[in-house]
Amino acid sequence: MTPQMKLGAFLWATGHHIAAWRHPKAHVTAGIDIDHYIQLARTAEAAKFDMIFCEDAAGLREANIGIASQTSRSIGFEPISLLSALAVQTSRIGLVSTASTSYNEPYGLARTFLSLDHLSHGRAGWNLVTSASPIEAANFGATGLKPHADRYERAREFAEVVTGLWHGKLGASGHDSQSFSVRDPLDLPRSPQGAPVMVQAGASDVGRDLAARTADVVFTAAQTFEEAKAFYDDLKGRMVSYGREPDDIKIMPGVSPVVAETEAEAQEKFEALQELIPDDVGVALLSSYLSISDLRRYPIDGPLPELPESEGMKSRQALIVEQSRRDGLSIRQLARHFAGARGHWRIVGTAAQVADELQARFEGGAADGFNVMPSYFPGELDAFCELVVPELQRRGLFRRDYEGRTLRDHLGLKRPA
Repeated sequence: MTPQMKLGAFLWATGHHIAAWRHPKAHVTAGIDIDHYIQLARTAEAAKFDMIFCEDAAGLREANIGIASQTSRSIGFEPISLLSALAVQTSRIGLVSTASTSYNEPYGLARTFLSLDHLSHGRAGWNLVTSASPIEAANFGATGLKPHADRYERAREFAEVVTGLWHGKLGASGHDSQSFSVRDPLDLPRSPQGAPVMVQAGASDVGRDLAARTADVVFTAAQTFEEAKAFYDDLKGRMVSYGREPDDIKIMPGVSPVVAETEAEAQEKFEALQELIPDDVGVALLSSYLSISDLRRYPIDGPLPELPESEGMKSRQALIVEQSRRDGLSIRQLARHFAGARGHWRIVGTAAQVADELQARFEGGAADGFNVMPSYFPGELDAFCELVVPELQRRGLFRRDYEGRTLRDHLGLKRPA
């Protein structure tokens, strides 16, 4: 049987393009409209996506990009609550949410995700993040963002405690360390799928090691085939040190497609979105992802300045700097390019052209599937499901129906012993 790619639908209120909320067909108050999310989840399920994914930050991470944008884009449901509601409105699609190891405790988080797993009959997944924004730190009484290495050391032990609770492996004495103290087992039986799926997105060296040790799925960002292939080979190569097989992790880079019946129509759709980006908003967004105070003090048509190493999102900063140097982009050009897909891979074209690009990375050993990030909702998700999914199915690269009931079934992951 021809190997088949995995697909996730990354839900984000009005869409992933920074100006999505300004699109004439956008639903500006989408973030607090449960019917909107139900529609998106059902659309993705009808197209046989493996999962829907809800990102989260414990604060207004992009609060510096303008009041109008903040008001329309940052409002939104707490994602695990949202996925609990979607669990009863869907029956097969996986339900994955972000939750931070910096601002939660292992027992409560393990119990919450295992509850979601039972509510959905084995469709839950946890996207582990360490949280890289000082804005989030300020909401939890912290004096500042903790060093990158410290956040990942806490995350490593945090994941160990959570999985121990899910598998009933903490023993009679529980877990007691300087960071965490857990005495009792969970008040729930084991997951219908063995354990909720573990997802990660860290691409730094310590992030890759944590993923190689604990993750079932890894979301990543890569602009070029070479970047994607290098990440894929490096992460799969690390797994042997932890007694794992390469297929125990599914690597799913983000992709932001703009698709239409003709290439010209797709390009027109994309350019119309790009025209909606005010320069100051694009530059402010770029500043937030580079973890610096404000790029606006530098000439907008000049090059990206030399930047100090960040304690924030190290991998994302490295990706942006590399692209600016490689392509010779000014701050204005880089901001507009980045705002269109937030540093992720972008494809603009027909269904066949989009499928060609996805197939090349999938069959070239640079991805096991993709986390699809539509520019605006519901339009671009609808277009992908109506145009690209049938083309992938015609090529034998994507399922026509679900073969199992749980998220692990969909992803082809072994049930934990």
